[in-house]
Amino acid sequence: MAGYVPVLLITANVGSIFEEPGVMLNVWTEEFLATIARLDPKFIALHCQEVGGKNYEQSMRHVEYFVRLLMSSEELRLFDKVRVFLDEDFSSAEHFTALGNFYFIHESLKDVLLWDFKESSFSPVSGKDVHSGNIEAVTTKEKAKFPQDFFPECKWSRKGFLRTRWSINGTVFDLINIHLFHDASNFVAMETFPSVYSKTRRRALEHTLDRFHNDQYPNVPYFLFGDFNFRTDTAGVIKKLTEDTQESKLPSKNNFSKLQFHNKDDHLILTLGKKEFSHFEHQDVFMKNSGQWLREYDRELEDFEGRLLEYPINFLPSYPFEENIDEGSNYMQTRVPAWCDRVLLSPTAKTLAPDASASDAVEYGIIGPTTCMGDHKPVYLRIVLLSEADGSRVENHVAEKLRSRPASITSPQEICNSNGTATITRYIHIKHADSPVKIFRETTV
Repeated sequence: MAGYVPVLLITANVGSIFEEPGVMLNVWTEEFLATIARLDPKFIALHCQEVGGKNYEQSMRHVEYFVRLLMSSEELRLFDKVRVFLDEDFSSAEHFTALGNFYFIHESLKDVLLWDFKESSFSPVSGKDVHSGNIEAVTTKEKAKFPQDFFPECKWSRKGFLRTRWSINGTVFDLINIHLFHDASNFVAMETFPSVYSKTRRRALEHTLDRFHNDQYPNVPYFLFGDFNFRTDTAGVIKKLTEDTQESKLPSKNNFSKLQFHNKDDHLILTLGKKEFSHFEHQDVFMKNSGQWLREYDRELEDFEGRLLEYPINFLPSYPFEENIDEGSNYMQTRVPAWCDRVLLSPTAKTLAPDASASDAVEYGIIGPTTCMGDHKPVYLRIVLLSEADGSRVENHVAEKLRSRPASITSPQEICNSNGTATITRYIHIKHADSPVKIFRETTV
């Protein structure tokens, strides 16, 4: 398709596949590569969380094997440009995020640039570079952990973001890997909505978006994909599943250990513990119609309406799946299934791709629905990006969608690149949600 670049964006929490690396790394990689072969992208961005696993001191050594599996595969043979960023230095608690960003660029893409956050300029991408271990000094990425006071119970956690900036055929955008806080207890999660965990996630995400909006670099469209740990409204789901039941508490030394819900015939319907959520028809209930009945309880993104967009979800909740290799299509009975793993877009990023209604090239789904991929199924978005040759269409998208809002074009700003060329940046400012949204485009002269 002339003027378009097929792009595949994938987020994958890979922590549990490192718990049994002898089996899981190969199974996971086979499903991942089969998806690459089927969707035939020319630019692949894979954002991983929990690289090295939960016991990273012991299993971080398997990460190198994982990287080799990907880079030596037949499916990626024609991707001659590779950039990998692996935050592996677990000895540095104040910096360690266990995030890993993998980028594979097809040989057919010639005009590919990567932003240097120190030099504030783009440089051409060629060859294959893997940055691993302690990557604090690598300037072609930006990485940060959330402030310590964001962490529940005031202890360090591996939560933060890892950002890169790209120019592909003249189209400029950010790709951001993010990992937000999880739910530690079902009892706490069910107390109210939003739960204390949801509020912590919202605070961290607002902090991140505000940081990008107000930082020293030009604002550009961005794709934000990672493990958001978004959860469904636990209290609402429990109420839905336990209509016409009686609640009872199982006693323990510390008040009670579990809640049980029985129907009028005294059949056990639901058991709830700190880390247990077990319905008597668990798989059937949450697999029914791809779990779409749960969508009304998937509400954490509501707070970011107008700031973050998402293509329609028509796939199963991505978490928590069984980690048993023989039960890859079943949910663990620990949490309410939820769409933890997402691919989100800024409003300006949406204008870089044709509308879903105008193209069959948009596909949003999960990888390995019947294969064990760990407790999280990878989630992917396959889109096509407009190239700079179709830049006028980008502006037409913006004008058509936002013509009712006041807009003005600022004077061009020139940034000198390391190769002696000049990049002219133009910003279209559009009033939205009490703050301007900047549409970023570049041309090189």
